[in-house]
Amino acid sequence: MSETESKKITMEQLKEHGSHDDLWLLIDGKVYDVSKFLDEHPGGDEVLVTEAGKDATEAFEDVGHSEDARALLGPMLVGELEGGSQKIKTTSGAVTNENNTNVNSHPFFMFIPLMILGAYLAYKYTS
Repeated sequence: MSETESKKITMEQLKEHGSHDDLWLLIDGKVYDVSKFLDEHPGGDEVLVTEAGKDATEAFEDVGHSEDARALLGPMLVGELEGGSQKIKTTSGAVTNENNTNVNSHPFFMFIPLMILGAYLAYKYTS
């Protein structure tokens, strides 16, 4: 299979590979077979098993994997999710767009907690 053509995987096919011995994950619209990586995963196999057979993008991104960790995925690639640009409802219930970013995310929402923290620290150190 060339780089320009990729095997298309349906959600039904993805769900069929949710066991400890046959474990596929969907990350950023691409399907990976991580079955042989379970024993090597630094976070333990349970983390992968929990996300087996479903969209693990949010869990993968929440951990903040390094570029080296992302590079390890390459050889495990099975294909791409059929209709990968469609909106996917993640396990948390957050609706994501085709870039797998939270639709409700906006830089302004990060500003509010920072302002609260700044106000608290200013109060704490001036009192």
